[in-house]
Amino acid sequence: MTVTSDPRVRGLATIVGFLVCVELASGILQGYYTPIFSDIADHLGIADADVNWFEAAQLIVSALVVPPLARMGDIVGHKKVLLLSTAVTALGSWVMAFAPSFTTFLIGSALQGAYVVWLPLEVAIIHRRTAGTGRQHQLTRRAAGILVGALELAVIIGALTSGALVEATSMTVLLMLPAIAVTVCFAVIWFGIEDMEGTSSGGLDWGGLGLVSASLGLVMAGLIVVRLDGVGSPLAWLLVVAGLALQVPFARYELRQAEPIIDVRLLRAPGQWPVQLTAFLFGMSVLGAQIPLSTFARTDPDVAGYGLGASAGFVSTLIGIYVIFMAIGAFSLPLTARAFGPRGSLVVSSLLVAVGYAMWLPLHDTTLQALVNMAVIGLGSGALVASLPAAAAAAAPPERTGFATGMTNATKTVGGAIASAIFAIALSATGSLDDPEEGHAALSGYLTVWAVCAVAALLAAVVLTMLPRHVAEEPNPALR
Repeated sequence: MTVTSDPRVRGLATIVGFLVCVELASGILQGYYTPIFSDIADHLGIADADVNWFEAAQLIVSALVVPPLARMGDIVGHKKVLLLSTAVTALGSWVMAFAPSFTTFLIGSALQGAYVVWLPLEVAIIHRRTAGTGRQHQLTRRAAGILVGALELAVIIGALTSGALVEATSMTVLLMLPAIAVTVCFAVIWFGIEDMEGTSSGGLDWGGLGLVSASLGLVMAGLIVVRLDGVGSPLAWLLVVAGLALQVPFARYELRQAEPIIDVRLLRAPGQWPVQLTAFLFGMSVLGAQIPLSTFARTDPDVAGYGLGASAGFVSTLIGIYVIFMAIGAFSLPLTARAFGPRGSLVVSSLLVAVGYAMWLPLHDTTLQALVNMAVIGLGSGALVASLPAAAAAAAPPERTGFATGMTNATKTVGGAIASAIFAIALSATGSLDDPEEGHAALSGYLTVWAVCAVAALLAAVVLTMLPRHVAEEPNPALR
């Protein structure tokens, strides 16, 4: 990071360095738990399928906190909100470390979802610090790229660390490590980041937040009832339909607001809705399928009749390969854009994700097949992670680009949350929950997961063909 004599830029490298520490903690949270989910299930005495509810709860919270916390940052100052979200994340992480039961761990996992707002707030802090320099966009883009690079590196570090330590220490000590990292992160923000007052007036759209929360809550409640009472439950589907129907008054309410929490008018624009719908469909696989892939790899084929019988260390390697190929997919975007055109490169990326998950259907018997499958998925996923926010920004007016890029993250998270709940139902174990060894899901449940991910990615490719050609610009991997 180049530092000039301009007082608005002086010390920027130091601030970015402190924020890198925050993203290292974020990456650890995103990579640390995946290799050891089967061990967590054994620790809590639950079936592998029920671990998906941890992900679903966290993703729902993540989706709901981004708009209000981002708005609060503009009103009261970004550092204050960054501290608040870090404190909540630390609390959730410590609850998970000492959780004695499924319910307690679920609450901790949900609270931990507050970390999702870190990167948008960090970018806002840098953007504010460089205002008036004449190089604001350049400096912000460069700093954001450094932060995203630190994040991806930390995902691999987190996965490798938990995989290496799971057999060497107790589960409580193992789960304390990410909690310690987030707690240290709070101190780094407190002492390392300067406090600047907010620049926006007005308040939060509490009515809109309440309506969208109620809508998502009803849908998730319906899916939970399906898990408990089966797909024939009238109450379950009544809750799901009620949640979906609530979107109508929510949209009408938001259209009447001067500062809506979700700009419905912008989202329904021809250049915006295909991108946001793609993000939703993409979230089903990139977020919702993480736990099923982990538990499948850890399942002993001699016990369940399927699985790779892999160690937590191998799952860490699998995650590392996936993240590396995500980076390759992101950095190769200029090449694919030249070869297929900007919109065509998005379609090809979605098709790669579809092909990768479809490959799991016949090819799931060996570790080599798993590595190849994840490499293909990683190539497509990395390109979509990098390009969807840029495409959303290109289709938004200048004053709404932050909202548009943030919504790709929110809709992706909602897709992942709903998929996690659906996958938990598909993988519902038939064995006794008191005996985790008897709690393995049927192979058909995993086949369902992979088929849903493949179909969702294929639908995303179809949706992207409806995107106006002028919308997709050169992707910026820093916008995530």
